[in-house]
Amino acid sequence: MELEVFVTPGLGDNSYLLASGDRGLLVDPQRDAWRFLDVARRRGIRIERVLETHVHNDYVSGAHEVAAAVEAEIVAPEAGGYQFDFHGVSEGDEIGLGDYRIVAWETPGHTLEHTGYLVLDGKSDLPVAFFSGGSLTVQSAGRTDLLGPDYVESLTNAQFESVRRIARLPGDVQLLPTHGAGSFCTATPGSNVRISTIGAERVSNVALRPNTPSEFAEQQLSSLADYPRYYAFMAGINRAGPPILRKVPDCRPVNVAAVMNAMESGAIVVDTRSATDFAEAHIPDSINIPMSDSFATYAGWLIKFQTPLILVLPENVAGVAGEAMTHLFRIGWDEVVGHLDGGVDAWIDAGRPTSQSATATVDELHDAFESESDSGHFILDVRQRSEWDEGHVAGSSHFHLGDFHDRLPKIPPGAEVWAICASGERAAIAASLIERSGHRARAVIGGGVPSWAAKGYPIEKPGG
Repeated sequence: MELEVFVTPGLGDNSYLLASGDRGLLVDPQRDAWRFLDVARRRGIRIERVLETHVHNDYVSGAHEVAAAVEAEIVAPEAGGYQFDFHGVSEGDEIGLGDYRIVAWETPGHTLEHTGYLVLDGKSDLPVAFFSGGSLTVQSAGRTDLLGPDYVESLTNAQFESVRRIARLPGDVQLLPTHGAGSFCTATPGSNVRISTIGAERVSNVALRPNTPSEFAEQQLSSLADYPRYYAFMAGINRAGPPILRKVPDCRPVNVAAVMNAMESGAIVVDTRSATDFAEAHIPDSINIPMSDSFATYAGWLIKFQTPLILVLPENVAGVAGEAMTHLFRIGWDEVVGHLDGGVDAWIDAGRPTSQSATATVDELHDAFESESDSGHFILDVRQRSEWDEGHVAGSSHFHLGDFHDRLPKIPPGAEVWAICASGERAAIAASLIERSGHRARAVIGGGVPSWAAKGYPIEKPGG
């Protein structure tokens, strides 16, 4: 089978290019879809269709950018409630692609309209692959709570039936899910392996172990991770159809005066530099979200969606600006004022005040609490609850980073908060948010709770 797999690490998702000769189709592309089209063009493949498995909750679909660029047809579940022209498919509907027959399978559970696509060898009618979207994934299954509490029970029961239907396919059929490791759309973390086979999943997939819907519900719903708040806006954008921009918008440079005016009008300054650089000097009330694959996830989690943003960038302005804009573009965040021209140095040169903060290593954290246990320090673990339950720094408190949007943790008056996570990235973000609230904060960077445990420092577990 002529198949190209594209992984978008920040979202934890896969997209696919399936080809038969010079004819091809894309499955579940992200909004920056030109990277897929470039590969197709280099291979001499003409994209005829874009297949959508469901109304996406974690990113803006790239189907419209593809359709505008190469006049491809958008194929999507008939029951999706889309508000644009598309080829709607229901159970049993077929699409041809050269030597392949592609048959729609209704597989509700992750969403109401969820539809997978069975790929058949047109010559033998044998199934060769299944595009499973957010139904059965590698060692997991799509979560069933994204549409709200009113739908959880019915969707979970439907998912139980859907994943078992897929598992009855022949063992050598390739399983090609959209959601994978790193996606908040899966019920459990799953595997770093991006694709699998039905036979392998029968052996290893935890979603196939329960024998009854109630057992399945208990397993799948018992330890769900919190998911980003921007998810609430994705389905509406995808149903309406996002505006076609034909490229990722540029991030224009703006001067200090323009930044100040934008801030007075409600814009948020997001500093994408490292926690160390941020600590040395930063614009007061800015939020430190160091540039990484998770940049848009945390921006969309912690800042009200579509609030105008001003970016502060590292020295490599052009590269980081493009990266930041691409991440934001994927989740439909188009309200970016620009980036501070000249960075924090320009802000300082203009006579504007800066703030400073502190960072620490796990060794410094250990030494501080060994020697000054009664000095007013406060350790705050900002990881997911499931991570906390696996083991945390003895004496620490837990408050998930995503909850900073609505409320702040109960910090003792006058305490200095030492924020810790698994690596330092979330701790840096948390420390900047704590600082915005008027407390002193220190981010533990260059490692986190795993490094603490590896050094033999004291760890606690709930009930332990």
